[in-house]
This record gives sequence, structure tokens and C-alpha cells, in this order.
Amino acid sequence: MSKQIKAVSLISGGLDSLLSTKLLLDQGIHVEGINFFTGFCVEGHTHAIRKQKSDKPKRNNALWVAEQLGIKLHIIDVIEEYRDVLLNPKHGYGKNMNPCLDCKGFMVKKAKQWMEENDFDFIITGEVMGQRPMSQRKETMPIVQAESGADDLLLRPLCAKHLPETKPEKEGWVDREQLLDFSGRNRKPQMALAKEYGFDDYATPAGGCCFLTDKQYSDKLVDMWQARGNRDYQLDDLMMLKVGRHIRPNQRFKMIIAREEGEVKFLEGYRNQYANLYSTSCNGPIALIDGEPNQDDVKIAAQILARYSQGRDEKTVDVEVKLQAGVVQQFSVVPFKSDEIPKNWFV
Repeated sequence: MSKQIKAVSLISGGLDSLLSTKLLLDQGIHVEGINFFTGFCVEGHTHAIRKQKSDKPKRNNALWVAEQLGIKLHIIDVIEEYRDVLLNPKHGYGKNMNPCLDCKGFMVKKAKQWMEENDFDFIITGEVMGQRPMSQRKETMPIVQAESGADDLLLRPLCAKHLPETKPEKEGWVDREQLLDFSGRNRKPQMALAKEYGFDDYATPAGGCCFLTDKQYSDKLVDMWQARGNRDYQLDDLMMLKVGRHIRPNQRFKMIIAREEGEVKFLEGYRNQYANLYSTSCNGPIALIDGEPNQDDVKIAAQILARYSQGRDEKTVDVEVKLQAGVVQQFSVVPFKSDEIPKNWFV
């Protein structure tokens, strides 16, 4: 009997990885998916915190893709290994704090290691030439192959006809004629192919799978580093940057204020790790304090919190502040008006 050819597919949860994997499954290739969790992924439980897009199911799209395709998905934590990719990208950053070219090379390298350890034959990605300005250009796609060590074991089914033949094609494992020639940033060909396959309710094309491509998130990350005087981070730090309204009155401290019920519940889980405050004379959000505020700072924080409480139009609002080491302080403060909070305090 001939050997069953096996491929590992990088599954982000987006439409491209869904389609590229389907193309290979249709050729009789055994495919299993791999998804790397960096800590900056849009996928995961943060989808379920807020009520935004409440008409959409709260799900991990990478798992959803695997379910649609009927394949096994391996989710691998690479938070610590990814740290060097973010902090020291050989090819620099994109528009924000996204080291896309280094990131793609890192993930393909990790996929190659997994491939070799599990006796698979080659790697699939959903890349499309010209789709991403940093990592998916004609001149940068070979860099990913070379620096990852994958070389001609890396197959990009959606744009394969624009690229040199890979080993899977040369060896006859894959029929090149059944691969595609997609290019550019227009997603209409992918959407048409998804319709042909009967896939719907997939993640919004071009939505992105990494918070580092988001300007607001990147600004918060840089602000955190600048305030701390170093570029260290923990997973909890990364999660906090995804949630709440961030306000920094000065370099000593920052407030993270819940914007809705889901965020209130999420931030309450961190009350033992951060100083926190909430209004006691009216309903309002919880807020966490990151940093080392002095006494004047604590009062300012109470006034800011009062501004976002239901007592914002009252003369005073009572606020309880629970500082670290178990110290509790009570304040009766005049809520800030919206125009009294300087715009440059908002991160």
C-alpha cells in the first residue's frame, strides 16, 4: 500500500486557512490543523467578554474551522517563545506593533518542527500573494520559506500558481492544476469559493487574527512599557490591554474602567491582584489601578470613576478604594465632567 501523505495546516480561524485546507482535503491528503497561541490572538475567550456583535456566536474561529473541515486541531501555547519575536523582530514592525514577517517565519518554523516530530510530510498556509503588505509580498514570501527552514515543504494552495513548484507538487503528492492563482487584497474570489463549498458564517475576511495589528491595542502596549520602564509583560498584562477604558492621568498610575457588564465580571476576577475602586452610593463600573498612585492620585481616580457611574450628574458620589495590602479608603467626590478629563489621559 502507498503511504498516506499528511500535511499540517496553519489554522488562524480565517477564511483563507479554511479554503486552503479544504483544497488539500479534496485531493485526498490527510490534514491536521495547528494553531499557535501567542497571547496576542484575537481568538479565545476575549470574544465572549463584551456584548459587541451579540448576534454572532461566541466561539473560537480556529476550532470552528476545524469542525467545518472535520479535522483535528492542535492548539499550542508559544507565549514565552514568541516574546523574542515581538521584542526583537529582525524585519521590524508593520504599521503598528505587528512583526508580521518575523511572526510568519516563526510560526512556519514551529510548524516544521511539529511536522517532523509527528511524521507529517509538508506544511500548508492560507497565504495569498499581495494580500498583506508586510509578510505576503512576492519578495517577502521566499524569506519565510528560507528563515523558517521549511523551504519547498511549504505549500500555499490559494496562490500556488504564482509561485515555484514545491516538493509536494514535484513528487506528485498534490496536483498543481487543482491549486489556485489568487492574488491581491480583493477577497471576492475567496468568498465565491466559500459559497461554492457551502461555507457560510465564517469569520469576516480581512478581520485579522492578531491584536498587534490594532492601533489602539498597540498604543496601550507601548504606554505600558513606557510607564514601567521596561518591555517585560505577562499574559495577564496582555489580557488587560484587551479590556476596558484605559486612562492614565500621569506616569504613576493608570485606571482600567469596565465599559459594560461582561467587562465588570472579567475585571472583578483581578480584584486581589490590583488596587480597585467602585461607587457605593450609586451603580457604576469597577475600575482597577495599575501602578503606584499617591494620595492625590487616588482621589483623582475616584473622581474619574464617579464620572462613569450613574451618579455622574449628582453633586457627589461615594467611592470605596481598596488599595493593595488591604488598605480601604472612602471618598465622597465631585464627579469629573466629561470635558474635565484631558484627552491625552486616554490611552
